[in-house]
Amino acid sequence: MTSDAVTPVLSHVDAHLDESLQRLMGLLRLQSISTDPAFKAECDRTADWLVDELAELGFDAAKHVTPGHPMVVAHDDDNDADEAMHVLFYGHYDVQPVDPLNLWDRDPFDPQVEDTPAGKVIRGRGAADDKGQLMTFVEACRAWKAVHGNLPVKVSMFFEGEEESGSPSLVPYMKAHAEDLKADLALICDTGMFDPETPAITTALRGLAKLELTITGPNKDLHSGMFGGAARNPAHVLAKILADLHDEDGACTLEGFYDGVPELSNSQKAQWENLGFDAEGFLGGVGLSVPAGEKGRSVLEMVWSRPTCEVNGMSSGYTGAGFKTVLPSKAMAKISFRLVGTQDPQAILKALEAHVAARLPADCSYAIHDPEGSPATTMPIENPAFEAARKALSDEWPKPAAFIGSGGSIPIAGYFQNLLDMDAMLIGFGLDDDQIHSPNEKYNLSAYHKGIRSWVRVLDALSKV
Repeated sequence: MTSDAVTPVLSHVDAHLDESLQRLMGLLRLQSISTDPAFKAECDRTADWLVDELAELGFDAAKHVTPGHPMVVAHDDDNDADEAMHVLFYGHYDVQPVDPLNLWDRDPFDPQVEDTPAGKVIRGRGAADDKGQLMTFVEACRAWKAVHGNLPVKVSMFFEGEEESGSPSLVPYMKAHAEDLKADLALICDTGMFDPETPAITTALRGLAKLELTITGPNKDLHSGMFGGAARNPAHVLAKILADLHDEDGACTLEGFYDGVPELSNSQKAQWENLGFDAEGFLGGVGLSVPAGEKGRSVLEMVWSRPTCEVNGMSSGYTGAGFKTVLPSKAMAKISFRLVGTQDPQAILKALEAHVAARLPADCSYAIHDPEGSPATTMPIENPAFEAARKALSDEWPKPAAFIGSGGSIPIAGYFQNLLDMDAMLIGFGLDDDQIHSPNEKYNLSAYHKGIRSWVRVLDALSKV
């Protein structure tokens, strides 16, 4: 349902889309590659560009120097009603490197709108990750102000320039400026749709625990003809340890692994079932056909709401060209866990070590290198703001919006919870085929246009919560 206040704002968005698009093109031309020191000045210019744009909209905007690239923080004080919700919108203005340049069909920093069989797209580095997404919100605020003179809720914005290079300055900055960043709810745009017609609010992000395990047997590589059968082979030992991490039904066998893993609610399970997810097509696209995880779980459950235990790499003995009949001294594996709910990453790393120690035969030793972990992030969908936003998105797109999970991790969402005691709502309009981090990155023009319209609706919906 569209309110009387929203209708003229949506009309303004439609009438001024070309001007909005030109502003986005100006932002995309700035070569804000954060990981390469050669582009430090360009990152600085991009922060200035954003400050100028936000100041033009009436925001109190400023660039904040960090040991790395600047932060941009802006506050709008037009809406000073005590009861108005205060939202903090987060995005990042830095982009990935463009290499290999020869695989681009055009200059990655000369953005253009292109016709494709699937419709018009905005082509250029940062179009989807994250400048186009960021600008959907900025342009929604522009339209509200142009029509009504102010925004329906209190709005602050927080843009960083190091997301693509590990965000080294982010946590120290958030701790030092917690009061300036505090709001009722954070909004994060660095996510995507379920499909081109189905918007989504990501409410569950998996955490991650990882380590490198080395098993050592003999003190040097041995001739397999002289020592084979008599000497312990660490590759065999490692293979046994790894095989025992799962039972015949695909469940992880580590003690306490499923502590804190929640079951899906009936309403969320029904939402996911109604998405029409093509599990066969999902696996078929990578040359597979049979789901390999926990028996009795759907593919969407396994990717969005269940924890995983995976081997990401293995190495032992001679792996070069030809053949060398060596009995190796060492065997190594990289092991990671995607975590959900309230799983404790440190407890899982300790359980993995106990699993190894219990299976280690005589004459072998083990070492664990670089263990680290971060917990999952779960958003409270019972908060009325989430359902209000879901309905607002549903009014804009052909299919109803859904609360979905994410197989990956977005650390900023957890930082908002842990450092600022704020929940975050993750709404973005990217698609799986946007080729972020790859050559020929694109953002559908319809995603940009309807993304702006979506934020117009969401801001209105939040004003009524």
